[in-house]
Amino acid sequence: MARTLKKINIPVFLILLAGSVVMVFPFVWMILSAFKTVPDVYTYPPRWLPSSWKLTNYQKVFQMIPFARYYFNSIFTSSAQTAIQLALSVTAAYALVVLHFPGRRFLYTVIRSTMFVPTVVTLIPLYLLVSKARMIDTYAGIILPQVFAAFTIFLLVSFFSSIPPILFDSAKLDGCGYYRILSEVVIPNAKSPISTAMLFSFLGHWKSYTWPLIVTNKAKYRTLPIGMKYLVQESSSEYQIMMAASVMAILPVLIVYLFFEKQLVKSITLTGLKA
Repeated sequence: MARTLKKINIPVFLILLAGSVVMVFPFVWMILSAFKTVPDVYTYPPRWLPSSWKLTNYQKVFQMIPFARYYFNSIFTSSAQTAIQLALSVTAAYALVVLHFPGRRFLYTVIRSTMFVPTVVTLIPLYLLVSKARMIDTYAGIILPQVFAAFTIFLLVSFFSSIPPILFDSAKLDGCGYYRILSEVVIPNAKSPISTAMLFSFLGHWKSYTWPLIVTNKAKYRTLPIGMKYLVQESSSEYQIMMAASVMAILPVLIVYLFFEKQLVKSITLTGLKA
């Protein structure tokens, strides 16, 4: 025990502990506030624990806005966008790494350069295209314009490039075609970066606000971030209700993160080793 304590760098440990407390504090406060009553919220000095643990705040969220509909829309659109984006990014990265076609480097340069284009610049052209395609107030109008992600392709290309070329050559000698090489060689050796890309993609689409706000006019197609704005308008003085809605809003992200945490850490570790 004494030897273990000697190995611990006390100043670094204290700094990390203080940082952890700062990071965890808002989440703990949010969860506790979701069970509080109005007097508990506005009492001074602030009260940590609610006077009575009740679920009425969660019930009021569903009464004030069509929260279940917004929740379903966000889960459906975020899952669809993530699936399509990963399918496009994996195949695009595979083609840029394995296939040696004319203009490959130029195409990769163009894809990377799109990361420097501000999103605001593309909003009006995208809206005009979606409007002419009659996809306003549709799931397709929310999903399709956001499935291309240059960052995801760039991330996967960097990892696919680290796969030994001998594996591709061996697969070709065994009679594997390009799609079989992708499914049996590339994807099994790149589970960590693909999982990381999926996590970042889902998180980005889940919290997307501007684009769904622009292309939706009906409550039927609104996503959760937009619904939260309307909840703030309905319950501007009821802090505890907004906290209850926030707890429910972050649950899908936490679940996805818990499932892919090991893959994310492994991907970061591989990046460090590669560097």
